[in-house]
Amino acid sequence: MPVGNAHGDLERIKQLLDQEPGLINASWDWGNGDWETALGATAHMGRKDIASFLLSKGARIDLFATAMLGKIDIVIAMLTDNPNLKHSLGPHGIPLINHAEAGGDDSLTVVEYLRQ
Repeated sequence: MPVGNAHGDLERIKQLLDQEPGLINASWDWGNGDWETALGATAHMGRKDIASFLLSKGARIDLFATAMLGKIDIVIAMLTDNPNLKHSLGPHGIPLINHAEAGGDDSLTVVEYLRQ
């Protein structure tokens, strides 16, 4: 399952996408509406390497991945358009700020912005 593997297994993700490129934006519902994509899985795990690979293959970026990757301009634009997204929850009910924190030093500006 690509979503499960995206939590930490880059090589398996590469194999799966070689076999079936259409999986790039597949999502999985873990139950009770807790759904995530492979990119979403990378975002709360801080796996920038897997996220970058998925994006290079055409994965659809979302707010949680932009926060983890430290893409402050995109985060600001999205939150300016819809301020309530600041408190949105990602896969497994993980808050947006936790996704930014998972990005480490590269996303410190996003963390600081979300703490305002």
